[in-house]
Amino acid sequence: MSKHSTFSDPVIEADNLSFFYGSSQTLHDINLQFPRKQVTALIGPSGCGKSTLLRCFNRMNDLVDSASMKGNIRLNGTDINSSGLDVIELRRRVGMVFQKSNPFPKSIYENVIYGLRIAGVNNRAILDETVEKSLQGAGLWNEVKDRLQQSALGLSGGQMQRLCIARAIAVNPEVILMDEPCSALDPKSTARVEELIGDLREQYSIIIVTHNMQQAARVSDHTAFLYEGLLIEYGPTKELFMKPKNKQTEDYITGRFG
Repeated sequence: MSKHSTFSDPVIEADNLSFFYGSSQTLHDINLQFPRKQVTALIGPSGCGKSTLLRCFNRMNDLVDSASMKGNIRLNGTDINSSGLDVIELRRRVGMVFQKSNPFPKSIYENVIYGLRIAGVNNRAILDETVEKSLQGAGLWNEVKDRLQQSALGLSGGQMQRLCIARAIAVNPEVILMDEPCSALDPKSTARVEELIGDLREQYSIIIVTHNMQQAARVSDHTAFLYEGLLIEYGPTKELFMKPKNKQTEDYITGRFG
């Protein structure tokens, strides 16, 4: 596999993607395809552009005034930056779980169905079913089913992060973006979330940014290594970790820099 792995039916494709904050260029000519219903990890040292790249896929960078982009990103073949595209619908299809869990100051129940409420769904049976299914999917149902009406802010850090995953899957996305979802969690909670990622790949395409290389090796099918805004190497995770093709990748993985 070259650094530009290709897939017959990628869920997301980035072609010659360059990204700028003002006059400062953060990403340089990134070409990447993300396989469907697999986990792809983005690794690299702090400031290499992995979170910026992740946020391009659901246009979260639109919220930054000075941000601009060149190149093309397609979701199932459709250009996500085309003028007629509904960004809210894009963010439903491409969900996001942030580094720091961000539950709303509402009940656990209302947190899960937040996206459905925005979409105008008020049918109680649908909402109830979605809450149970999403919390089951996030591995949280048994822990919270008796306190759905209590504030989500009373949960532990690990539970809050799994609640945010439940909230992301409640709107039935195709892709889930995860930006260092375990960096604020203890080892036990991290293990739960990693296990959950393994379960979720059956239904969703997942792209995860992680600074933890062991985590990338444990959870992902494919790994992309970025350095200073450049895509250095991309391929099956086992190959990239065991037999990297690029000296820079090898140096980073073996801890010589980073």
